[in-house]
Order: sequence, then structure tokens, then C-alpha cells
Amino acid sequence: MSDLQRPKLSLPGCADKLLLHSCCAPCSSEVMEAISASGIDYTIFFYNPNIHPQKEYLLRKDENIRFAEQHGVPFVDADYDTDNWFARAKGMEHEPERGIRCTMCFDMRFERTALYAHEHGFSVISSSLGISRWKNMQQINDCGHRSAAKYPGISYWDYNWRKGGGSARMIEISKRERFYQQEYCGCIYSLRDTNHQRKASGRDLIRIGVQYYGDDDASNS
Repeated sequence: MSDLQRPKLSLPGCADKLLLHSCCAPCSSEVMEAISASGIDYTIFFYNPNIHPQKEYLLRKDENIRFAEQHGVPFVDADYDTDNWFARAKGMEHEPERGIRCTMCFDMRFERTALYAHEHGFSVISSSLGISRWKNMQQINDCGHRSAAKYPGISYWDYNWRKGGGSARMIEISKRERFYQQEYCGCIYSLRDTNHQRKASGRDLIRIGVQYYGDDDASNS
């Protein structure tokens, strides 16, 4: 999809700039290019203390920094406060994907995004999380709206990044950029459960830092 085919986007409430929470380069790639094509002033906010281990975290963050620099987009590298995340996840270690642990995780990341927006003059926040077909978009949007509501004048933009071929475009960009292809959501429990499923089906366990888009026509995110 060319820039001319993308819909012209505008921020809610006639806002003039956006703080975009990003989870990784692949998911944010189409979101970033669509926002840039619409001439919207935005900044990337990278806060993902759920990602484990640190090697995986750095792979995802460094690629996102590279892509942001390529597009001339400011990038805020927030704290990797894993102790805080594990404290919040206590008692939820065996909850399923898309369950209450994921809600906690989205809440935590969006709360920090909304706080930064409040402290630095952004009136609108959004996230690239919802573009992945593996995520529950309603769950993500509920967390986004809930976090934004904590601060007067802050709103969450729940634009559906999947529509109009957005998810397919994300894969195209990821192959073009040969992004690292993460094979699990991000947290230690997702890694554990994904490996359990792979072992049960006779598949190889996840090897961090090995799979890249374009290798064997990779197409998952």
C-alpha cells in the first residue's frame, strides 16, 4: 500500500501531537509510516518491562530505535523496571494469554505512557500493540482509555491499525527492513508456555535472536 492509498489520519480533539507507545519495530512499523504519511507530529515511547530476557528486550528496543531514527522520529527510552513488573504479576504466573495478567501488563505500560504524556505536554496517546492479530484489541483499548482517564486533558486514540490492510502492510515492512521476528509475546510466562506448546507438538524450542522476517518467508507477529 502506498502513502497515497493510506487514509489521511487526524488526531482526536484537534490535537497537534501524539505520544505513541511502541512494543517493537514490526508492530509499530506500519503505524509509524501511516502517522508520518499523514503529517502528524509524534514521539515514540518505549516502555516494555515485561519483555524477558534482557537479550530479547534489547533486540526489540534497538530495532525500534533504528527505525525511528530512519524516519526522524523522537524516541523516548523508558526504564526497564522488571522488578516492578514481576511484583505486579505475582499470583498471575499461570494465567492464560489474553487473561488478567495481560490486562495488568497493558495497564502498567499505558499508565506510564499516560504519565509521561501528562508531564510533557501530550494530550493524546496511542499504541502499536493492537495491530497484531494475536492480541485482543478490545482488551488493549480498554486499558488505554482507563489509563488516559487518570489525567485531565489526556485521551487515548483507539484507531484500528489493522483495517485497510494495515496488518499485511506491517509484514511487508518487516520483510523489507528484515526485522527480528519475536516468536512469543514477550514475558517469561509467554516464553514458558510457548515452549511447552512447541515441545508437545514436536517443534524446536525458541532460540532468541535467530529468526528474522524474510527467513523462510516468516509472517507471524
